[in-house]
Amino acid sequence: MATLLHSALSHTTIPYSRPGTPSSHAPKQVGFVGLGAMGSLMVANLANQHSSPNGYPPVLVWNRSNDKAEKLLAKLGQDKIRIAQDLAQVASECDVIITNLANDAVVKSVYEKFAEALKIYPTLAGELDVLISAIPHAHLITCPVFGAPAMAAKGQLVIVMSGDYRSKKEIAYLFVPGIGRKRRSLLAPTFKLIGNSMILGTLEVLAEAYTLAEKSGIDAENVHNFVQDMLPAPGTIAYSDKIAHDKFDGSVGFAIDGGIKDASHIRRLTADFNSPMPVIDVAHQHLLTARAIHQSMKQEGKAVYETLDWSGIVAGTRVAAGLDGLDSRKVCAL
Repeated sequence: MATLLHSALSHTTIPYSRPGTPSSHAPKQVGFVGLGAMGSLMVANLANQHSSPNGYPPVLVWNRSNDKAEKLLAKLGQDKIRIAQDLAQVASECDVIITNLANDAVVKSVYEKFAEALKIYPTLAGELDVLISAIPHAHLITCPVFGAPAMAAKGQLVIVMSGDYRSKKEIAYLFVPGIGRKRRSLLAPTFKLIGNSMILGTLEVLAEAYTLAEKSGIDAENVHNFVQDMLPAPGTIAYSDKIAHDKFDGSVGFAIDGGIKDASHIRRLTADFNSPMPVIDVAHQHLLTARAIHQSMKQEGKAVYETLDWSGIVAGTRVAAGLDGLDSRKVCAL
């Protein structure tokens, strides 16, 4: 989930209306933390949209593994990005900080380091809004994004923002058109889970349909052609292609650990509001099965990919039907 720490700033030529602010200067420095499969593409678009020729200094980036930052620097150049030595540098030098991090534990760790660098000591660890609000003139904007890496590369992510109204107005121009093509203001974290439930539910149905087709003798390519004709959403077609052709490389997609985390959060939300979603319960079981199969294959040295994409959920449905989990070419005894 992308989040944004924003110090109230002002800019005179942005495509969105907004209330006046105490400052009349453009953001002097944007920071970006987290250069994974999505983050690296997002920061590239951001840097190209808001770089030196447009009056902005290079985006200051930080990642836990420095090699990803170095590769991005080699690709974009010193006029587009520069690498921070640590999170303290990001916290102290940046007016706007965007984070795109893997899981809740990493989010908590990063924001606690921000607070420590700024000499703020929260009484409730992990309560990010309370933590950030303790910093004068700073606000936390939660900003989940929807879309696969291919959409991130094209700057076509769907963006959902929630938080301080004035701050959302202040930073909207950084996201559209730099990172995404649409911007909506909602209860962002909740809406993100609801949106993810639709995507995961679709993935589960695709997995079940492909498994049934395989058992009944229908070629996967015919199923994929049907998806392209009848369900032509970009994400649906992309996941159909992965399942049809066993393209389960999580390093260029969405890792299955992230999918299990999202499924767990969705199930917790359904329990909190007494609103059952059986498809998510089943999908969660199939994700766990797929991860167990992949981990076993890694231990045996037989894994094709180091990280399994969450489209590998089909391994759960295949195994349940007596098929090989991650290799549709293998014929198992039924």
